[in-house]
Amino acid sequence: MVQTGTRAVETLRDTAAFAQGLERLGYHRIWYAEHHHSPAIGAFPPVVLTAHSAASTSVIRLGSGGVLAPNHAPLTLAEQFGTLAALHPDRIDLGIGRGPGTFDEATARALRRGAGPTTDAEYHDDVAAILSFLVDEVALGPLPEPWLLSSSTAGAALAAALGLPIAMAHHIRPGNTQAALERYRAEFTPSRWCEEPRVLVCVETVCAETEEEAAWRVGPMNVVKAGLLKGMSEIPFPTPEKAATHPFTAQERQALAGFRAQQAVGTPEAVVQRLAQLAGETGADELMLTTPVYDLGDRIRSFELIKKYSEAMTAP
Repeated sequence: MVQTGTRAVETLRDTAAFAQGLERLGYHRIWYAEHHHSPAIGAFPPVVLTAHSAASTSVIRLGSGGVLAPNHAPLTLAEQFGTLAALHPDRIDLGIGRGPGTFDEATARALRRGAGPTTDAEYHDDVAAILSFLVDEVALGPLPEPWLLSSSTAGAALAAALGLPIAMAHHIRPGNTQAALERYRAEFTPSRWCEEPRVLVCVETVCAETEEEAAWRVGPMNVVKAGLLKGMSEIPFPTPEKAATHPFTAQERQALAGFRAQQAVGTPEAVVQRLAQLAGETGADELMLTTPVYDLGDRIRSFELIKKYSEAMTAP
């Protein structure tokens, strides 16, 4: 997130500090998403952020969550992430998604050199070409681990057909998660990438010592989401103080409450219990936590509280 009152260079500086902090806490992986034309989410290429953080860490896995296949030549993506995997063996993930990464039509067309939205068949061909180029053209050594990002049954069907592990965007479209995973598991075909269905579920997660503090930290993202509900993609990521004075409508409050109920926000006990519930409901092999809070220290603290409480719960 690019916070109001900060510069992009400060956000980029925080990227490595965040990766180092999560590595110290023992987390397994971090992914970077591709976004464009958004003041709240910087237009920082995932391949660049991955390289930057990989150079300043030693064991945590890093990668894209995801790069958007229609915006790039398949060979280019294969070369970029194949090179990263050679430089940082067994640490690089290549998460592939479909969307344009922007709500602005002119930006989307510019990314695709004037072309319109990709079709299902074109997206399937792009993903298949990326995988083929990884093996046939790149093969510099250890390959990146490919994942298909999905928020729908259509994406789940493609992941199943190609035999890829799937990363479900529960933090974007939680209502689609169960149906998509049912289709993925039912239609899965083993491949060189994955012998059996493998599921990661991404959950918006904000943890603090008290419910009130967690709600305070969630405030800025609530403002951004309320803007998206109105089709406004150019809402800056405000400070918690500014967010606390935002005039939400009754309809917005209801929509935000419904969304939050399907995520994990609150005290360590409440968050860990909710994450365990989601893991059980979805059968996820792994949960990925996205924590869009304003302050870097608060963001790392959220992960620290979850880690400590989880370890305390499982201690003999």
